[in-house]
Amino acid sequence: MSAISRAEFFTDIILSIDETPFKDKGTLKNIVESRKDCYSYEKKGSCYRVKGTFEQLHKLVRRCQRATDHHSTATHGRTGQHSHHASTRVKSVEVSRVVMDYINKKCDEKLGKILGNCSLVPVPQSDITARITFRPQSDSFRQAAFVRQRFITFYQRVASDLHIISVPGDLHEQNKLQRKFPTLIFEPSNNKLTVMGPFPHIAEFKEFLWKNRSTKRLVSKTPTDSLSNRISASSSAHKDPDDESCPICMETIVRNKKKTLRCKHSFCSDCLEKAFVYKPVCPTCGELYGTLKGTQPDGGTMEVTKNTSPLPGYEKYGTIVIHYYIPRGIQKEEHPSPGQPYEGASRTAYLPDSPEGRMVLGLLRRAFDQRLIFTIGRSTTSGRNNTVTWNDIHHKTSTHGGPTHYGYPDPEYLSRVRDELKVKGIEYGKEEGHPN
Repeated sequence: MSAISRAEFFTDIILSIDETPFKDKGTLKNIVESRKDCYSYEKKGSCYRVKGTFEQLHKLVRRCQRATDHHSTATHGRTGQHSHHASTRVKSVEVSRVVMDYINKKCDEKLGKILGNCSLVPVPQSDITARITFRPQSDSFRQAAFVRQRFITFYQRVASDLHIISVPGDLHEQNKLQRKFPTLIFEPSNNKLTVMGPFPHIAEFKEFLWKNRSTKRLVSKTPTDSLSNRISASSSAHKDPDDESCPICMETIVRNKKKTLRCKHSFCSDCLEKAFVYKPVCPTCGELYGTLKGTQPDGGTMEVTKNTSPLPGYEKYGTIVIHYYIPRGIQKEEHPSPGQPYEGASRTAYLPDSPEGRMVLGLLRRAFDQRLIFTIGRSTTSGRNNTVTWNDIHHKTSTHGGPTHYGYPDPEYLSRVRDELKVKGIEYGKEEGHPN
């Protein structure tokens, strides 16, 4: 799936619309309620908070703009001066230059839809960050404000999903890999390739390397050299600590409302509380806080049997056979298409009955109990939507054939799956809710 099509799948954008610019307050109410079957909304004070997809809210914005055209026309004679004031009254946004480079190269079509007639004016703040100003060509402050809000939502989604790794490689390999993985950016440097892109695509790239084994072991950037930490470090070096921006809302953090996590990233306490309801991880670096719960459908079973037949590479041990079963059902609010039916799944996976294999079995059972093994989405094998699929924790579904056929021998598999589980907060010696 391309970065653009992934961006189109936003289903939880929240847009705040102030009724102040409307001459008749009932006008905004009628506009919002006329399409209430397309989105959800609530009124707080003079604002309507509307939740829906990008396309739904884009259409809502256009209806609101048309409703205020008469008021805009009254001041149209001062368009040049008004546009200038619009760009200065809408607060600028600090962004990572690395993230914006990725957006400009891989998401330019989506960015163009968001901006419409607005233009972005970037002003570099450091080698790492820049400040973005929104400048409408001929409309008003309202247009720039709407664009700013939509841009922030889009930017945060891209930035939170962006990962960087480093692998051995050269310019020749860069060209071949770029054709195979068009959503990733490959930059050569000192006989290595720096690879940047969305996490699922980076995961696919890693698996490609593991299967082909033609490239040396991945040289992953350490946590202290990750994208988010380098952005954070640069910001701290160039900004007044009393004027720190919240990475979630992009506004200046009020001193007595500041919350700093143990990973040293700071946020507005209210913003962080809302983010943790969605997922208990640092929105900047992804460090886990608390217990991660997935979207695996309810009612499934995980049964384990054993036999004495050895797996290739583990001739001294028998085999652990895991039988997963998830029945069909109706999707809930946490799933892609609430209220729609989904297809169930029955899967079988294999582990060596070795000490490490039994350890991984225990970790997988915890992941299953936390609803992390499966999710609902598009099947990569059949192409069907609304079906139960694996959820980024790789399993061996064959006893033979090696890595390319999801089987054994694969001497690094147990280590890799432990790393995948660790990312989700599940590791040996760290029981649920009890960190090491």
